[in-house]
Amino acid sequence: MHNSYVNEPKRVEFDNGLVMITKANTDFWQGTHYGFRRDDGHCLLTRLEGDFALSTQVSFTPKTQYDQCGLIVRLDAANWIKLSTEYEDETTSRLGSVVTNLGFSDWATQDIAPTIREIWYRISKRGADFLLESSLDGQQWQQMRVTHLHRPFATIEAGLYACSPLGEDFRCRFHWLTLADNKWFSEGA
Repeated sequence: MHNSYVNEPKRVEFDNGLVMITKANTDFWQGTHYGFRRDDGHCLLTRLEGDFALSTQVSFTPKTQYDQCGLIVRLDAANWIKLSTEYEDETTSRLGSVVTNLGFSDWATQDIAPTIREIWYRISKRGADFLLESSLDGQQWQQMRVTHLHRPFATIEAGLYACSPLGEDFRCRFHWLTLADNKWFSEGA
């Protein structure tokens, strides 16, 4: 398995996992609503074939609005999915996902307490379909969404990501990253 960065972070440390510290004004977003296009967030990716379940546990200390970290699957700048918690302010954070197809991003969110500073994420792939889940304890998983990437592909890059759209020096710790067989089956299968 070969791992590589897309947009290397400001700093990386190894301290009970992989710690990423973000550069200033970094983000992943394409087109929709806001009109801007950004593809300068940090991610550590590996190229995968077939179906899989990718999961991690991450703890984080947000500093600035929109600081975020989690999992990402990516074909290119115009086709990708990210799953994370995005810090808003002292009263709200957003557990959410962005799906970007053919250069246009959508954003699905759920408000959560900004005191939540540790979370588990899992992305399961079956063909071009993806199940996105989160957990507060690593045991009870909640479905966030099922989605699809429209551009055909044989392989995809997947891994960890972090960014700071308005600030810098956001620090997040990925305790582990697990690649496993996909346990997500269709109803009746």
